[in-house]
Formats: sequence, C-alpha cells, structure tokens
Amino acid sequence: MSKTKRNIVLFALFIVPLLFYIFLSLGINNFAKLPVLTENVIDISSINRKYQFDKKISIVVFVGSNTNEAKGELFNLNEKIYKPFYGFKDYQLIVVASNKAKENVEKLRKEIGTYTNMVKWNFIFASNEEIEVLYDSFKINESLDTDMHSSKAFIIDKEGGLRGRTDDEDSTDGKLFGYNMKSVAELNNKMKDDVKVVLAEYRLALKKNNADREI
Repeated sequence: MSKTKRNIVLFALFIVPLLFYIFLSLGINNFAKLPVLTENVIDISSINRKYQFDKKISIVVFVGSNTNEAKGELFNLNEKIYKPFYGFKDYQLIVVASNKAKENVEKLRKEIGTYTNMVKWNFIFASNEEIEVLYDSFKINESLDTDMHSSKAFIIDKEGGLRGRTDDEDSTDGKLFGYNMKSVAELNNKMKDDVKVVLAEYRLALKKNNADREI
C-alpha cells in the first residue's frame, strides 16, 4: 500500500469519527433549547400510578368538568399538535379531568377517536383538590376556572420541567407558560415549533450518547 493510500485510510479510521463527535458536541451545546420555566412539577403518578411524567415528553391539558368548552380546544390540539407528533417514542398527551365529568369525557374521547389514533391519549380523573394541587405545582401566572378547566396546553419534559418561552412577544413579561388551545394560530405557529425543539433536543442528546459509546 502506498503512503498516500495509507494516510487516507488512517484519516478515515481516526480523524473522521473524531470530527463527527466534535460536530455533534458543538451542535448540542449551541442548540437553542426551550427554556424551563418551572422545575420539578408534581408527577401525574401522584394521582394515577399507571402514568408518569418521568422519562416522557408530555402535553398536559386541564379539562376539569367543563367538557363543553374543552371540546373545541381538544379538537384543535388533536389536529395541530397531537397528530403531527404522536409517532414519536416517549411522547404522550395527558388530559386531566374531574371525577364528576367521567361520562361526558368518555363521550368526548369517542368523538375524537373517530378521527384519530388515540394510542398516546391518556385521560386521568381526579378530585378538584388533586387537580388544583397538580396545577399549582406548575407555578403559572393564571388560575384554573371554577370548573378546574384551563384553555392552555402545557409542555412537560422528561425531567418534570415545564417548558415555555421567556421572550414571547405577545406576553407582557415575555413568559409563555402555556399555549392557547382556542387559537389555531398559536398552536400552529408557537406550540408546534416548541414541541419540535424539545423533541429535537432529546434526539440530539441520544445521538451524542451513542457517539460517546462508539468512540
């Protein structure tokens, strides 16, 4: 083997993997992550042990007992946020509802299920007190209504952190804790982008871990 060919082989075997590792490291370090606005929210397992936020990317909504108002909101969320992403591993949608609204929520579940694969939808029923404690742990700048309902959808990461924006142009203090499900534009232009950022963040971290193991 000539000296030139030997150098090419050595470059391919040692330098290329090193450059790839550096590229991944720089990509992850410079990646614009979605800010954590609240750390360590109460895990949903405190209400129902079958479900958890831990190691999941969760979209969380509070229906309470106000299924009439929530119906349109959930249909918007289903179309703009759930359907584009439900194929991703460790992704789930958590619907927190009042115990006294079970019958109406089940009807709503069937209506949505007519148009979509509900495999990542999780309906969790709780008392008003449990709902309020969970919601309060998000440390959001607005309260639930009297029916334990909110029109906002929230992003909870795998470490139990509430993700959102700190530079939102439509918020007085720049903080966007949740996304208005009544607004198709906000779901489409803000929440969809932010969910993509969180999913990409974990995919990049996974690639880096795999690269670390191979080197």
